[in-house]
Amino acid sequence: MKIYRFAVVLCLFFLSCNQKSKVEKEVEEIPVDIKVERFDKVFFETKPQDLAKVKKQYPFFFPGNDDNVWVQKMNDPIWREVYEEVQKKYSNFEPVRKEFNELFQHVKYYFPKTKIPKVITVIAEMDYNAKSIYADSLVVVALELYLGKNHKFYEFPNYLKENFEERQIMPDVVSSFSYRNIPNSIDKSLVAQMVFEGKQLYAKDLLIPDYTDAEKMGYTPEQIKWCEENEAYMWRYFIENEMLYSEDPKLRARFIAPAPFSKFFLEIDNDSPGRVGAWIGWQMVRSYMKNNSDVTLADLFKIEPKEIFEKSKYKPKK
Repeated sequence: MKIYRFAVVLCLFFLSCNQKSKVEKEVEEIPVDIKVERFDKVFFETKPQDLAKVKKQYPFFFPGNDDNVWVQKMNDPIWREVYEEVQKKYSNFEPVRKEFNELFQHVKYYFPKTKIPKVITVIAEMDYNAKSIYADSLVVVALELYLGKNHKFYEFPNYLKENFEERQIMPDVVSSFSYRNIPNSIDKSLVAQMVFEGKQLYAKDLLIPDYTDAEKMGYTPEQIKWCEENEAYMWRYFIENEMLYSEDPKLRARFIAPAPFSKFFLEIDNDSPGRVGAWIGWQMVRSYMKNNSDVTLADLFKIEPKEIFEKSKYKPKK
């Protein structure tokens, strides 16, 4: 009997691998050719007297009519140093462009009607809330925020700097794509917010399958391990404190929003990463998709959080 069970498990394993290979082979056949425009180079290599030409070519990057603001940025020694550092890091953008190609091959596979966007690189204003923006026909990437977490320019908290790496460009783009395509729910409970975040993280499982869970989440490997080891404990905490269906707005700041650590108000806070509620939501969605294999990623985005939670059969590992 044990031999028979082993054989069945082995067959299922190879069937799963073959299925994955089949999907990836189909993805590879999808014709995608991402075009990249280096607006960062255009802007900083343009003479002030030629600014009008750049504004005409890229009007969406120039709100307002005060040219002095842009001329000042062109000539500012600090911003010019930022530009030089960006060019050192991304003098050859082809490896990143190829990653964009692979990403949007996957996007077209799961969302066939999606337009293939143009990628425009910029040097913006060090706004960590807008590192990469997906906007239908455009993807805008602020390269000054992908120079590496230890770069001298960064005077940000460590939990933010951890994600200022080149390897975070694709996860950030997928997050922006997902947030744009997942409908907002009227359900404002903690569990609904968990599932909402879980949807965009599950999208990374399918759209950037070669990335690690740590990269998808924006965690270190140690933080992923902490969540795995404390999953049952965290879940029990939410249940015992009757938080899942609470609409207390403070819960988002404690467990969903980016933060140096999550706020259980216990000793474990010192070791916990931020956003553990999003991580648990991810496990819920994974469980739901495992038990509802006929649901597509596009369908998943539209399903109400409560239904996903109730049908997920989510059970933390002990």
